[in-house]
Amino acid sequence: MSSTPLLEVNKLSVFFHTRAGVTKAVDGVSFSLNQDETLAIVGESGSGKSMICHAIMGLLESPPANIESGSIYLNGEEILKCSKKRMRQLRGDSIAMIFQDPMTSLNPVLSIGEQLIEPLIYHSNPIKRLSRDKAQLRAIEILQEVGIQNPRERLNDFPHQFSGGMRQRVMIAMALIGEPKLLICDEPTTALDVTVQAQILELIKNLQKKLKIGVIFVSHDLGVVAGVSDHVLVLKNGHSVELDTTEKVFYETKDPYTQGLLAAIPSGPKKTSETELDERPLVEVSNLNVFFKNKSQAKEKIIRAVDGISLEINRGEIMGVVGESGSGKSTLGRSILRLLPIQSGEIIFSGVNLTALPPKELQEFRKKMQMIFQDPYASLNPRMTVYETLAEPLIFHRVTNKKNITSRVTSLMNEVGLPKNSMHKYPHEFSGGQRQRIAVGRAIGIKPEFIIADEPVSALDVTIQSQILDLIVGLVERYSITMLFISHDLSVVRSVTDRVAVMKSGKILEKEKTELLWRKPKNQYTQNLLRSIPIPDPRKERARLLSRTEQD
Repeated sequence: MSSTPLLEVNKLSVFFHTRAGVTKAVDGVSFSLNQDETLAIVGESGSGKSMICHAIMGLLESPPANIESGSIYLNGEEILKCSKKRMRQLRGDSIAMIFQDPMTSLNPVLSIGEQLIEPLIYHSNPIKRLSRDKAQLRAIEILQEVGIQNPRERLNDFPHQFSGGMRQRVMIAMALIGEPKLLICDEPTTALDVTVQAQILELIKNLQKKLKIGVIFVSHDLGVVAGVSDHVLVLKNGHSVELDTTEKVFYETKDPYTQGLLAAIPSGPKKTSETELDERPLVEVSNLNVFFKNKSQAKEKIIRAVDGISLEINRGEIMGVVGESGSGKSTLGRSILRLLPIQSGEIIFSGVNLTALPPKELQEFRKKMQMIFQDPYASLNPRMTVYETLAEPLIFHRVTNKKNITSRVTSLMNEVGLPKNSMHKYPHEFSGGQRQRIAVGRAIGIKPEFIIADEPVSALDVTIQSQILDLIVGLVERYSITMLFISHDLSVVRSVTDRVAVMKSGKILEKEKTELLWRKPKNQYTQNLLRSIPIPDPRKERARLLSRTEQD
């Protein structure tokens, strides 16, 4: 290994200049990265993680962003002083990035094959340019390397025809096809279930060793960081709080902020109530079937999203639903609330058959059933203030009158931990955690009996995630709410649920009390899911990933 670092970042400062003033997104951060090493960058939302990555890539929007000071050297070359043409060459040859959301990063109107071969045909370095035929062969090879089955046939498919995990593999293929020296991974596994997450992490680690590349790995999941990184940089409000080896950060840190991040990792039940659960079911699902027609292929195919499911959810309990992407978790939740058409089966809510209710009577039941969606930014109306968002369901369902609405909204904001002075702000003016608090407030405001929480904390960092989970559990216990909690994060599910149902391909394979399921899973699929959970312990997690790689 060369004594010169692959990447050197020295006292980097990135400020945003707006009408509201100056925001110091990154303030005097320094670190280095050697070839064949992985540096993890962790911290809460807004700590400056992605800003550092965008600065290295030359992708900062200026204005409002401005690099105030500092230097970035890649293989000894100062890239902050490079021309735009030279930066395009570096991005095509030396630096590549895997973005958090592949669906918004891939071009929806170009086939996967066309997007993969484009940089090879139009490469900035003439020596590396390939003919279309050779570029296509290379694209097939890289798709095979990242685990895409039938790569030759799938070259002509479009992004929407791939699952989330497959799209992330395609993003990795696009990043690696130019054989970069530096790979930046910005939350590459955030929205993936544990089994696909484990596959993606093993894939990045194996390709890193094979191609001898340096990796910057940005993540809020400290269990993932424990397994993949050699060093960890901890950021807070744009400042470097700590930079050391992974084991020293996890085992020997004395910094209160880092200790707070580590303490926020889910590690056991959050529910404190010791009262016996009411075993009378509030929701009874019997032989529920929800099918979709997939017309994207040459031959129409029936997808059995929910296939003959029967399930009881007792009053006052939190029932967890887990499974891989495409297992039918979200479809089951939306079907129970009658937000999707069902083919057959019954849904009994508090003794009333919802499947037999006409639309007008079903609307009356909406007051008793609410939903917290995965992405609060997409589910909140961008043209409505917090006040209007929280007030609307209260007025519509006649929970309160217009005279008392302001005091009721204020009380609701206090319950979910929102500052009173933010009442007239819009969703885009809040952080991800605050937007999720608004979504929780909207769901509990009308005091429903039943709530479905669909991946409510998947995109949040560990400290905000912990706060939202504490909030949800506290409200459930305070108001005796029954909940169906859907998540791909098994550590989160374990921390908040009473019972868990495991889904695969539209069917429930196993149902059991949460701790008993963790101790004695009966189904092989459940065992595989639990084995894939990242462990927030560097030594154990690396050993686990190594053993999985050797088995493969």
